[in-house]
Amino acid sequence: MTPSEFRRTVRAGSFRASTAGFCGDFAQANLAILPEAVASDFLRFCVLNPKACPLLAVGEPGQWAIPALGADLDIRRDVPGYYLYRDGELAQELPSLADVWRDDLVAFAIGCSFSFEQMLLRAGIALRHIAQRKNVAMYRTNIANQAAGPFGGQMVVSMRPLKAADAIRAIQITSRFPAVHGSPVHLGDPALIGIADLQRPDYGEAVEILPDEIPVFWACGVTPQEAIRSARLPVAIAHKPGHMLITDIPNDTLAAF
Repeated sequence: MTPSEFRRTVRAGSFRASTAGFCGDFAQANLAILPEAVASDFLRFCVLNPKACPLLAVGEPGQWAIPALGADLDIRRDVPGYYLYRDGELAQELPSLADVWRDDLVAFAIGCSFSFEQMLLRAGIALRHIAQRKNVAMYRTNIANQAAGPFGGQMVVSMRPLKAADAIRAIQITSRFPAVHGSPVHLGDPALIGIADLQRPDYGEAVEILPDEIPVFWACGVTPQEAIRSARLPVAIAHKPGHMLITDIPNDTLAAF
C-alpha cells in the first residue's frame, strides 16, 4: 500500500497494530499533541533534545491537516492508537481523536526509528521484531533529558539485537539520518543506561538476544511521553507506542549527506 492507502485503512478502523515494517520507504512519525499554552516550551524541549525528538513538522493551533506530512492526512484519525494523558497519567487509549480534538491543540510530528529499518533490511541486517511481527522493545533509561519549561524526564530508547558486524554497519547507515534519531546512543551493557532487564521493556515487546548478539539502543520518540508525564499537564495526547503516523515523506529525502 501507499502511505495514503495505509492511512485510509487506519482511518476506517481496519488496522490497529504496530506499524513496524509497513510502507518501509516512507517516514513514520511519533506524535505529541499539546495545548497551545505550552507549545513553545515543548518546541524548545525538542530543540534541546534532538536525538530523541527530531522534529518533522509542527501544526498550527487546531490544525489536524498538516500538508508537510501528507496531502490527505488527518492527525485525528490516521494513527492506529492514541494515548490521552491527564495530569501526567495515562487516562485513556483511544482509536480516534475526533471526540476530544480542540481548537487550541498543537500537533508535533517527531521522527521515528521505524523509518530507518527498511534501510537496515536492504543492507541484509535482520530485525527480529519485524520477523516475529512484534512491536519493538522500548525502555526508560537513566539519561536525563534537557529540561524546557515543565518538560523534562528521562530518555526512552528502542533496542534491536544485532551481531557485531551488523551493529557496525547499522551505525554507519543510521548516522546519515538524524531526522529519524540518527546513530545509536548506546550498545552493550544495558545496566550502564539504567535498564535492569531487557526481557521487561517499558513499552513494546521483548525479543530474544542470542549469544552472538549485542543489544543496540537508539533514542526513541516515546521520550516526549516521559516529558508529558513529568510536566503533569491537565491534558496531552500522544501516539500509542509503536503505532505510528505514516507520512508521505520518502525516507531517502531525510539523509543528512
